Amino acid sequence: MGRFIECCCTGVDEVLEAVAGGAQRIELCERLDVGGVTPGRALLEEVLSRCPLPVTVLVRPREGDFVYSEHEEAAMIDSIEMCRELNVNGVVIGVLNRDGSVDVEMMRRLVASAGPLSVTFHRAFDCCSDPFAALEDIISLGCGRLLTSGLEESAYDGRELIAGLVRQAGGRLVIMPGGGVRPANIDELEMVTGASEYHGSAHSGQGRTDRHVVSLLVGK
Repeated sequence: MGRFIECCCTGVDEVLEAVAGGAQRIELCERLDVGGVTPGRALLEEVLSRCPLPVTVLVRPREGDFVYSEHEEAAMIDSIEMCRELNVNGVVIGVLNRDGSVDVEMMRRLVASAGPLSVTFHRAFDCCSDPFAALEDIISLGCGRLLTSGLEESAYDGRELIAGLVRQAGGRLVIMPGGGVRPANIDELEMVTGASEYHGSAHSGQGRTDRHVVSLLVGK
């Protein structure tokens, strides 16, 4: 089977490349140039109609920080309800307070709105002030997965912290390295962190998901 690779995609063509390369899950978003925002319903429906893999959906109403207003919370809940209606596999969310702690109260409401969908806490985590305290908050919320680069620009640079998070989590949730995960560094990243899942866009030199890059990440 190779490594478990979640491929971050922004369109149907990229999703089909990820499938062909051996990815095992898709994270769908738009606007990767700003770190990703919630995809539109039409794109999501088309992907779901053509993708045989589990699809998780980024729920992020705008670029910028991860401190959200009541209006933005309502928009995220609307997006989560759309995801539930369309029977996606899961949602990818993250909310912080201004002091860099996890906004547990807003997260609790978002997780409740997700109902049976799996919940991943995204790289808002990489802006937190105390990663080990934040990890415990995220576990207490019932999130099944944490996507992180170890508070660095890339998961490779943050590999030692990620390894510490994997140890602290102790199997209570999946720690998934993401951010700059490439064929050239994934072997060492896996060796140091001991993580069981990895997240990447698997772009070729053309800046789009490519089945060959995906297959190298998977390790076929």
